Amino acid sequence: MTLHPQCAAFLAEAAKSNLPDISVMGAYRARAEGHTSRDFSGPLRDDVSIQTRYVTTMTADVVVNIYQPPGLGPFNAMVYYHGGGWVLNYINKYDAQLQDLAFLTNSVIVAVNYQKAPEHKFPIPFEDCYESFLWLSERTTEFNITPGKIGIGGDSAGGNLASGVAHKIRDANKYPLAYQMLIYPCNGINFDTPSYIANASDYGLTRNGMKWLWEQYLNGDVDHFNPYAVPLNATNFADLAPAILITAEYDVLHDDGVSYVEKLESAGIPVLYKNYQGMIHGFFNYGSDIDEGIVARRYLADSINQILNN
Repeated sequence: MTLHPQCAAFLAEAAKSNLPDISVMGAYRARAEGHTSRDFSGPLRDDVSIQTRYVTTMTADVVVNIYQPPGLGPFNAMVYYHGGGWVLNYINKYDAQLQDLAFLTNSVIVAVNYQKAPEHKFPIPFEDCYESFLWLSERTTEFNITPGKIGIGGDSAGGNLASGVAHKIRDANKYPLAYQMLIYPCNGINFDTPSYIANASDYGLTRNGMKWLWEQYLNGDVDHFNPYAVPLNATNFADLAPAILITAEYDVLHDDGVSYVEKLESAGIPVLYKNYQGMIHGFFNYGSDIDEGIVARRYLADSINQILNN
């Protein structure tokens, strides 16, 4: 399919700012330029409340937003890890998306503002995310959450973190994981896949940008075969939680997602997968400009409900 007209218009408008690639901009400017209004991803709801809490991890007091659906419960739950290449972005950019998912899945959602690279390289962001899952799993009574119905999710770098956390949850075997929701995850370090080559420079996230972002996050070759850091390089996919995974056609990370689906399915893990044709990386966050960013929430919610109700 050709590039969706709304994606083309979004990219054309973004090009007017004439910003350099993130690999040239660097972390500080990319963070500053990335600030948006809380309704950037679409309209907010008045029936899902948002409260801010702190999760104490081994290295910080990490800010979390808690999205509370209406009613008294019992509720399902999700811990969500935002995108931004492990370097930028923050939880308030996800208010619209997570309010909708909380409502549509009757879930208490905890969004984690994990510590960022390069100041905090792997494993610090990863550990923030895993420990936030433990934090919620230990508070099912407080939030009236049904034990065993807690999932994790994330987009882009957050999808990477969710993938790695799913492996850690299986390995630690302390609390069950209901599902892993992975939105165009960056799970591999092969920058020569067909999608990396075809979508290298014209669709928002660039090949050079992803190379730079990985360099900020990892500590070099020592991390390349750590499944918590680079999940596509894992050697054991058995007994992972069921997965929901979506990709975008015009995304350098498209093939990462497809390869991860294949790895999971080869290990017998149930996967619900959808490729969004004509879409670009980040469309899930661009609901005020790209309608499919909002429509995709229904697919994700229906997939979560399907898994939880089985």
